[in-house]
Amino acid sequence: MEEKVKAFVEEVRPMIQGHGGDVEFVALEGHTVKLRLRGACHTCPHAMMTLKNGIESELRERVSPDLTVERVMSDEA
Repeated sequence: MEEKVKAFVEEVRPMIQGHGGDVEFVALEGHTVKLRLRGACHTCPHAMMTLKNGIESELRERVSPDLTVERVMSDEA
């Protein structure tokens, strides 16, 4: 499942980069996908909406309905 999640993150990166940000896969722990936002997305007030309503909902539809997305801040692993 981790490879499918990573592939999806790579697929959406260009869209996020188009808005001056970036997203990075950090880890898959159980059904929790840990992602790090960079660039403009790191400080964007809509970052959690992007993660939950955008990335998480698509991951649930395409990979597994049990997945949740959690934001990892820059200094966390």
